[in-house]
Amino acid sequence: MAGGLSMNLALGTLYGWSVFVAPLEKQFGWTRADTSMVFTIAVIVFALSFVLAGRIQDKIGPLPCSLAGGILVSLGFFLCWYTTSLNWLYVCFGVIGGLGNGFGYATPIPVMGKWFPDKRGLAVGLAVGGYGAGSAIFGPLAQLKLIPAYGLPATFQILGAIFFVMTMIGALLLRNPPAGYRPEGWSPAAAQSANSARQFTPAEVLRTPTFYLMWVGYALGCSAGLMVISQIVPFATSVGIAGAALSTMTLVVGAVGNAMGRILSAWMSDRLGRINVLRVMIGISVLAMPTLYAVGSNVALLYGAVFVVYWCYGTQLSVNGVAASDFWGIQNAGVNYGMLFTAWGVAGIIGPRIGGVLFDRYHDYQAAFYAAAALSAVALLCEFAVRRPAAAHSA
Repeated sequence: MAGGLSMNLALGTLYGWSVFVAPLEKQFGWTRADTSMVFTIAVIVFALSFVLAGRIQDKIGPLPCSLAGGILVSLGFFLCWYTTSLNWLYVCFGVIGGLGNGFGYATPIPVMGKWFPDKRGLAVGLAVGGYGAGSAIFGPLAQLKLIPAYGLPATFQILGAIFFVMTMIGALLLRNPPAGYRPEGWSPAAAQSANSARQFTPAEVLRTPTFYLMWVGYALGCSAGLMVISQIVPFATSVGIAGAALSTMTLVVGAVGNAMGRILSAWMSDRLGRINVLRVMIGISVLAMPTLYAVGSNVALLYGAVFVVYWCYGTQLSVNGVAASDFWGIQNAGVNYGMLFTAWGVAGIIGPRIGGVLFDRYHDYQAAFYAAAALSAVALLCEFAVRRPAAAHSA
């Protein structure tokens, strides 16, 4: 578990991209559209490479994928030190860093699921919770300490070195259990009600209606979350929140909410069921999005609403991963969840884009926040239609 946490703490700095935006724009005169494209490219490459990495992980084990992920994400950060053009940044942070995230993130979910089949939700939640917490640690470190003291180029270099050490340690700790392993006192037969007895191939997964319902629910639920998250900083600024209060909200409150959603919601799913927890949290999202807009400039209430929105968003990143292993088996969990995870990649593109278009049209954040609530409502309907794939027709 320590390996997955160490790996994901480093990878999670992808969510801290916003701390580099203002310094880059100031130094090079780039626009927000220019710098936003860096994150978009990273999201696309992350989601697509996850499928390939998941297949490799399933076939030859976690070590090659996790080593490749750690080297690539560290190299991407280190090379950003030499940034002089947008294309260089697109390649280093977007493509190389995105590949590193895809290969590194592909290993903890199936590995933790194999070591802790009796507590799969909690184990996976703790491992991927580090991804949500990474920006809460390294975002403030970069923004408040490294950039002011050493400048932007050196900050990329320092972070690259730190991430290399962390990811190499994590990669070497991530191992599959020996064949036939089971926790003491745990009986697979007794747990079939909570875990799929069938090992679905990727082709079989794509023939189940459950996959498409979960994919649409995942895509729309995360689009809603990312639509609001992408607008939180300008919205808070527009209602008079700035300075330290703004940094705390975005880099600490949001990141902690994201991490807690991944960990505690996954833990709850061990007891209440994966889809039940997704239904509850997405249902809360339907209410939380417009509430966030309504509380406006009240800092305490805004902090609370931001925490809830990030919690609901983080829930989907862990519980969907555990549900994929439960529904379609652990043998091909890497590639099967990789296919489902492409929904997050789509959400990373359309969520912020829709939010920006709505603001440009109406010049008000209400439209974006209410549209996010509507997307969450549709995602909730999809989750209510989800049913466990039947194992009876397996060979």
